[in-house]
Amino acid sequence: MHVDGSCHCGAIQYEAEIDPDAAMICHCTDCQTLSSTAFRVNAPANAKDFSIIKGNPKEYVKFGESGRRRAQGFCSNCGTQIYATSAEEPRTIFMIRVGTMTQRAKVTPKIQAWHRSSLKWLGQLSEIPALEKT
Repeated sequence: MHVDGSCHCGAIQYEAEIDPDAAMICHCTDCQTLSSTAFRVNAPANAKDFSIIKGNPKEYVKFGESGRRRAQGFCSNCGTQIYATSAEEPRTIFMIRVGTMTQRAKVTPKIQAWHRSSLKWLGQLSEIPALEKT
């Protein structure tokens, strides 16, 4: 599936081919902290199918639970997170943040990773009152 997207301020723009059937929710504590929310939704793109077409993301490198170094690409102006990838070369997969995609409404996660870290109240979302707009 062809997707395009950008950071919130538009300084970073990209295009990619993703496999929408590989889209996933990640509940790991790093994703919770880095996204400042309960989880993150990602879709993988092969490196050859991911292109930054405007701007230059800043990268923060962290160590995953596996011990591997992971580069987190984000906009240095607005802070929007764009992707995660290996900090080592060659980079083969970019995990693109679905919320940055223009086509995000068409990408439905198919699996939840690191579910042991999921926040327990997520299972009760349907019980929490919903406002259409505030």
